[in-house]
Amino acid sequence: MTAQGPSVTSSDFDSGRPLVLRGGTVITMDAGRTVLHDADVLVVGTQVEAVGQHLDVPEGTIEIDARDGIVMPGMIDTHRHMWQTAMRGYGADWTLTQYFVWYYLQHGKAFRPEDIHAGNVLSAIEALDAGVTTSVDWSHGLQTVDHADAAVDALESVPGRFVLAYGNIQAGPWEWSAQPEFRDFVSRRFTGSDMLGFQMAFDVTGDPAFPEKAAFEVARDLDAPVTTHAGVWGATNDDGIRLMYENGFMEDRTIYVHAATLTADSYNRIAATGGNVSLASESEETCGQGYPPSWALRAHEINTSLSIDTSVWMSGDLFTAMRATVGSDRAREHLEAHAKGETVTHVHLHAEQAVEWATLGGAHALGFGGRLGSLEPGKLADLVLIKNDASPAMFPLLNPYGHVVYQAQRGDVHTVIVNGRVVKHDHALIGIDLPAVRREVESTVEHLRSELGEEAWIAGMNPEVPETKVLDNPYQYTDYASSATHATRNE
Repeated sequence: MTAQGPSVTSSDFDSGRPLVLRGGTVITMDAGRTVLHDADVLVVGTQVEAVGQHLDVPEGTIEIDARDGIVMPGMIDTHRHMWQTAMRGYGADWTLTQYFVWYYLQHGKAFRPEDIHAGNVLSAIEALDAGVTTSVDWSHGLQTVDHADAAVDALESVPGRFVLAYGNIQAGPWEWSAQPEFRDFVSRRFTGSDMLGFQMAFDVTGDPAFPEKAAFEVARDLDAPVTTHAGVWGATNDDGIRLMYENGFMEDRTIYVHAATLTADSYNRIAATGGNVSLASESEETCGQGYPPSWALRAHEINTSLSIDTSVWMSGDLFTAMRATVGSDRAREHLEAHAKGETVTHVHLHAEQAVEWATLGGAHALGFGGRLGSLEPGKLADLVLIKNDASPAMFPLLNPYGHVVYQAQRGDVHTVIVNGRVVKHDHALIGIDLPAVRREVESTVEHLRSELGEEAWIAGMNPEVPETKVLDNPYQYTDYASSATHATRNE
């Protein structure tokens, strides 16, 4: 006997009973990329128990009607500056330079621990709502350990799977990673839970002195993976990759974010060491980190994952990320062919690969390849049901991968399950006090607006390009006053 679809309530999901999603189109993302029609997915405890047609299920299993819907692995975002989400859309017309100046040199210092908390809570909830079951919080606003504790408190208050990537743009990584309170924070807050992972987040400028070496050594001592913005136009480059390689700090769990302006030598080094790239295509093509390098990553067979970057500019869902990635890849392919007087008759990047990058690619990047990213018996039960009976865009369902990439959107996310727990059902988040989150975010916006003053607040949304060049590279650890004396450590 099973509890049937419409009669299921959120209280049923608290019972610990098994769950079965019945009759959906199942994108398994297994080794054979099997797609099953009119199929079921059975979840028992925290794991996927079985996948197949007309499954027998234990007595008392809760049933979710997945007919006319797509069941797929939970999506994985490997790079999101979650603390900036309370500023959603504020920088829609910024360049990358303006982003750097606003956050790194001017106003990022105004964020209090409670502001980090507000942004993280909102971002974490937004991710779940859009079917992103695992998010890397690329948290480079952690000026103090109090800020870091606030970030983790926020992540732990939301029923998703998260990785805190600790960073601090107001200091060099060789400085903040050497502080005793940083190590104390790591030992206090991270105990090996599958629900909360840890990385160190910092960038390598290419300074021949390689000051970042000290931070890499701390990461190695803590057994922490490193995630780094690499190949960002005017900020990080091949010299940084070379220094990492020559000093033995390129690992198979390192994540290189963007990687958009690198040469073949750097891509070869990433591939040879088993590294991973996090594409943020909507950001790269909007802000100027460089053209999204999906074509180069394919050529070098580098594991690829997808990411949002920041909601101060971009949307917070991986449907948009997949769409932007496929679009930029195909645009480049056609443009290069046309420049040679040729016509592309078959595109190289298919929708299936974009879905793979949004699921399995992220799982491999985070060291979860054997436990997440596909719907197979024994894997952790992170999965999404895309179904919307009220949407004319949800039928007919002919090409499941193409439907996920080009037709579906966050409003079509019907059910989200994380670690066997239903966190969203029938298009509604479960146990989330959104009005309270709204009040918290409003308090942060009020604080920041007051700190800047109304004139600066309004001007900040569309800042003028200065007549005089402040710096060759505004991607700083330092402020304007001291930047000239620290030019060799710019990032």
